[in-house]
Amino acid sequence: MAMIRATFHFPQGFLWGTATSAHQVEGGNRGNDWWAWEEAGRINGNERSGEACGWWEGRWREDLDRAADSSQNAHRLSLEWSRIEPEPGKWDQDALDRYREILRGAIHRGLTPMVTLHHFSNPRWLVEQGGWLDPAAIDRFVSYVRTAVEALEDLASLWITINEPNVYAYLGYGSDEFPPGAGDLRQQIQVLQNLVHAHAAAYHVIHQIQPEAQVGLAHHYRSMVPAKPGSLFDRQVTRIRSQLFNELVPEAVHSGRFRLPWRSTRIPEAANSQDFFGLNYYTEELISFDVRSAKQAFGRGQYAADHEVSPTGFIASAPGGMRRALRWARGFNLPIYVTENGVEDPSDELRRRYLARHLKEVWHAANLNWRVRGYFHWTLVDNFEWERGWSQRFGLWALDPVTQERSKRMSADFYAQVARENCLSSEMIERYAPEIYDEIYVGPPPDSAEAR
Repeated sequence: MAMIRATFHFPQGFLWGTATSAHQVEGGNRGNDWWAWEEAGRINGNERSGEACGWWEGRWREDLDRAADSSQNAHRLSLEWSRIEPEPGKWDQDALDRYREILRGAIHRGLTPMVTLHHFSNPRWLVEQGGWLDPAAIDRFVSYVRTAVEALEDLASLWITINEPNVYAYLGYGSDEFPPGAGDLRQQIQVLQNLVHAHAAAYHVIHQIQPEAQVGLAHHYRSMVPAKPGSLFDRQVTRIRSQLFNELVPEAVHSGRFRLPWRSTRIPEAANSQDFFGLNYYTEELISFDVRSAKQAFGRGQYAADHEVSPTGFIASAPGGMRRALRWARGFNLPIYVTENGVEDPSDELRRRYLARHLKEVWHAANLNWRVRGYFHWTLVDNFEWERGWSQRFGLWALDPVTQERSKRMSADFYAQVARENCLSSEMIERYAPEIYDEIYVGPPPDSAEAR
């Protein structure tokens, strides 16, 4: 039987990039809460970010060269608040100038910048004043946003106010994996509300400064499906968990209602406070009712048996979840950017299959006219993965954090060809992921998890 040959073309002007964050790549961010968390020994293997990827000392140049040389036309990066405002009300012009240099460097290389203003890290002084539990953090954040945007507005017009507020609040306040490690559901909900207020205020301030700006959030969507679709209990806990994790913030910044399962609060200034929908998607889990999992809304998650799982068990390759995520995001009637998607895989075997599977879903959504405008792969080069330290490798380029030596993985060549040709072709699959050729061009059997 002859092989099916086809090319999946993406829309003209599609943004192809990678995503990074300041603390994970800059190195030496001593003024933030994550450096303190590392000093307290709260990282896997007692590891430290240290020099990270050396960006603050200038290695951003060579890494953005790599991005540009591999045909990327955009890059998502973040600013480190503690560098820009090392003390309350004290602004560091040298830090702002350094960020101007990085943004100019990106533009010079043909990379459209997408700038994130808050990506998990906070100044230590903010934490000492109560952090995001204190409503005063809202005005402090807005002051920082105003200063940063006024300094950089001529170099960027795509802004993300806050990265993954649901993940930040859950892991830092509902759990104890991120600083400050509160482990309190009530604090988690309060922080989420304050983050929605902060986003809304920042959104309006950015538009006052830069009316033409495009402003959004980066929403982390974790696909959740009932382990047993016929079970009322599985369906109910799946719905509740998804509402708390996936739905709460996106609905609030769409409708102005912060809607918990047990009460609803109006935040009118948050209504319609996104110009695009930033979607971070990594994986999908099956949810089962479990009376022993009270802290998880009585739901226990696991990966489907027929999904490939990353080496540390952190991510399952579930492109059907990407399909669901994009369909869900489309419901907000905004242009969509996939602001993060990727898998940890030092051998770079799963990554190529993961990339092919997920790009096919992005293509499918874009060609249904779902207004998908771009895709940012996580990440450009291996970096410090928060509480997991250096144990996970997400980069298209490998990094030795001791020697700072980079080495290109085959996935970098795969992604470069996709970006250069603005398509996903059968020739690419044949070269980079031949073992899933039939899956890409024929599709999964109708009774598989992927077909659900």
